[in-house]
Amino acid sequence: MIPTLQLTSIHLRVRDLARSLDFYTRQLGFVVLTADATAATLATAPGSPGLLQLAAAPSAPIASADAAGLFHAALLFPNRAALGRWLRRAADLGVAFDGFSDHGVSEAIYFNDADGNGLEFYSDRPRDQWPKTDGDNLAMFTRPLDLPGLLAAAADAPVNADAPPLADARWGHLHLRVTELDRAQEFYDRTLGTRLMVSLGDSARFLAADGYHHHLGLNTWTRSRRAQPPGALGLASATFALRGTGAPQTLHDPDGIALHITDWT
Repeated sequence: MIPTLQLTSIHLRVRDLARSLDFYTRQLGFVVLTADATAATLATAPGSPGLLQLAAAPSAPIASADAAGLFHAALLFPNRAALGRWLRRAADLGVAFDGFSDHGVSEAIYFNDADGNGLEFYSDRPRDQWPKTDGDNLAMFTRPLDLPGLLAAAADAPVNADAPPLADARWGHLHLRVTELDRAQEFYDRTLGTRLMVSLGDSARFLAADGYHHHLGLNTWTRSRRAQPPGALGLASATFALRGTGAPQTLHDPDGIALHITDWT
């Protein structure tokens, strides 16, 4: 199958650019492609495409707890061993983790940056191992992560000592807080060609193209009641590559979140 959709870039507004650069580079392992006093573009390895833009916004408002916006941006590692190696390094550097979960389709590590932007670093299980319901639909769950097994996978795999910590990682999905699930799903299905893969009652939905488990997560867990405030700290925009879309587009979802769509050729 030729993939049709990929999350390619995240743009964040941050309070203190120097502080954020230290966190994303020294602790997480991103590399700087360009930087000045107001903005920086980061990649997962030298020569790789920029996939994270940080913009200094020292006076930006903080969105209220009931506003729509970023729940987390999720970086996909090429395999379990690579995720385990990154975890060992990050723990040694003092990254403060929020949680570790086995979702059946993937194994995930959660944490926040200094501005409270949620991040997930994860690796997928092979598709033929993804759990299914009795009706052969995709089933995702949240169970404790096998941390010893993850670290053992890293220890057992060959290591390229010269490879950057995030080599071959890329954005895997974007998870958003939204005010209304039906409206948000209709927008993303129509705009990106996704479809519903998993629904968690009336509180969360996971949408994808190409049979993936999700390119987008949507939730109302914080009971968001208002759109994302313009110019607030956090997610400024997300960019998706969509095969066959033609000319680039810039749109806003029903909650005011900016979305750039480029043609994936």
